Amino acid sequence: MSRLFRGVFIVWTVLRFGLDELVLSSFTRPWVRRLTRVVSLGRNLKAPRGERLREALESLGPIFVKFGQVMSTRRDLLPLDIANELARLQDRVPPFDSDVAIAIIEKAFGRPIAQIFASFERQPVASASIAQVHFATLPGGREVAVKVLRPNMLPAIEKDLALMHMMAGWVEGLSADGKRLKPREVVGEFDKYLHDELDLLREAANAAQLRRNMQDLNLVLIPEMVWDFCMPDVMVMQRMDGVPISQTQRLRDAGVDMKKLARDGVTIFFTQVFRDGFFHADMHPGNIQVSLDPATFGRYISLDFGIVGTLTEVDKEYLAQNFSAFFQRDYKRVAELHIESGWVPPQTRVDELESAIRACCEPYFDRPLKEISLGMVLMRLFQTSRRFHVEIQPQLVLLQKTLLNIEGLGRELDPELDLWSTAKPFLETWMLEQVGPEKLLEQLKAEAPTYAKLLPGLPRLLQQYLKGQSGGNRQELQALLQEQRRTNKLLQSLIYGGLGFALGLLAMQIVLRIRLF
Repeated sequence: MSRLFRGVFIVWTVLRFGLDELVLSSFTRPWVRRLTRVVSLGRNLKAPRGERLREALESLGPIFVKFGQVMSTRRDLLPLDIANELARLQDRVPPFDSDVAIAIIEKAFGRPIAQIFASFERQPVASASIAQVHFATLPGGREVAVKVLRPNMLPAIEKDLALMHMMAGWVEGLSADGKRLKPREVVGEFDKYLHDELDLLREAANAAQLRRNMQDLNLVLIPEMVWDFCMPDVMVMQRMDGVPISQTQRLRDAGVDMKKLARDGVTIFFTQVFRDGFFHADMHPGNIQVSLDPATFGRYISLDFGIVGTLTEVDKEYLAQNFSAFFQRDYKRVAELHIESGWVPPQTRVDELESAIRACCEPYFDRPLKEISLGMVLMRLFQTSRRFHVEIQPQLVLLQKTLLNIEGLGRELDPELDLWSTAKPFLETWMLEQVGPEKLLEQLKAEAPTYAKLLPGLPRLLQQYLKGQSGGNRQELQALLQEQRRTNKLLQSLIYGGLGFALGLLAMQIVLRIRLF
């Protein structure tokens, strides 16, 4: 019954914000156009479609807000106006009752809140669709931040996800545009991200990995996890004090070098992507602060690690070669890389794909480098590739979305930021490291323990192999000789039989002639 009521509320919300009109308007047949005008009577649908979709998702609750946030990352599938509007859904969820948060914490640790923390601030400092954050102090005096999962999230999302999967199937079957947007794939991706984010232990592990990776860079601070106080629905971490990066004037007044800050952001991103293959994939301004502490002045502070992207060595090499080909305007090589990666059907003509990529990218190269958006080039490339039935990998979509965030943030900090010239040396150095002698020595060093175990036993293994081969040859030779003997015996029998038959015929002829004469 609750699912039925939820379904009715969703349908009412769809009608209220005119989402049905958005679907029907994608059809080109005249009778559907007329139906669209009829169902729109009496409703105010003058607001832009992206705004109506965003407001509908906000009305449907935190799960649908989170769905809108994930949809906003799929700029390869969504129209730009809708993706930009859905991106506004970040950090707009009202907090839940602090008494409920305290009850969740006490249940997780099995004791009263006063025995867990020396002090606990009831007013949350941040609230999102999945969890909210409170400041607290541990008994030893250490200041921490406590992230608490929203109550009853799992049963709620299971119901809503079931409805989303059903609605996605409807949308996909309604029109060619609906099928092209791959709503079931988007919902499936959202399902995975959401279940990952519901486990705060997983988020804590992501933060710990990023902290280890970035420790020697000295450009970004990542909170340390207090593992004794980390549970699937409660996560306690080091309290970070910084200024939100969106407050640029306050940072300038404090003396932060904004140009350096912009360059450092690009360096952090490309280091995470091309060196580590493990990057923070939710780097919107709400998750980034800047430290004003004298010991760490001007460093980034990174927060919220529910969504991270991972890249394999193959992914990194593909991206680096693509970017390198872009820098050289070698569009044929870009097309060949698409086909070699298997993302494009093998029957695709290289010259046609090359022409499409040239038309996509060439206009950008006629501008000054500082006016070129690397993220927009990548997005246009994904959109162009759609014509050739390219299956864009989810990890690269996350990368493109994060690149757009970083680039937009960098341009806000330093309008003169030249992302291309900043990225090019980094990529070229990375490519040399991948194919140069240092990489070979590194691989040999990594494999040295394995070789050390194999080398002492190699002569014995070789001897056994040769013995086995020798024994096998002898057996085969014996079998061949035996078959040869059988063949010889058969030939001898045939010869003797033939001779006997011939002698018999001759004897019969002699006897007959004697009788006749």
